[in-house]
Amino acid sequence: MEARTMARGRKGKRSEEGQYAPLPYALLKSPAWRALSGPAIKVLLELHTRYNGANNGKLFLSLNEAAETLGMGKATAQRAFDELQDKGLLVLTKQGNWYGRQANEWRITTKPESGRPQSTASNDWRSWQPKTERGSVADPSASPMGPPRNHLKRHGSARKPVRPVLPVASGSEMDR
Repeated sequence: MEARTMARGRKGKRSEEGQYAPLPYALLKSPAWRALSGPAIKVLLELHTRYNGANNGKLFLSLNEAAETLGMGKATAQRAFDELQDKGLLVLTKQGNWYGRQANEWRITTKPESGRPQSTASNDWRSWQPKTERGSVADPSASPMGPPRNHLKRHGSARKPVRPVLPVASGSEMDR
């Protein structure tokens, strides 16, 4: 009886753990997610912590703040933002202004866009495919860039027959 009363007492209250960011299995098993670097995952999760259910498309995170908060260099943070945009997990909705001290505004594509009635998540990451040696998986006929490669696996100098090393003659043998 006491357990029931305790269970009812907790009903409607937030857990002591606070909010959480659900990541659907469809996302976690996608090629886009599995190809993400560690810094890109950290940036995406940081943006998830700033999402409150009504502000997608207005998630503020500057390059400097991401680098400082997440313990990475600015170049690494920039590559993470670029990677997330390339893979369709993040969209830049408004460019920030350094002199106006305004951070970039972002939209996470796994969440519906805020301010648009009946909006659903765009899930742009679903259409991302990894690149193959000749182009994308979707277009295997794409021609490779750059000069043609020699497919012979040669390492080191040109192949020549190995000559045996002759012993060095001593002084008395050289006189003969």
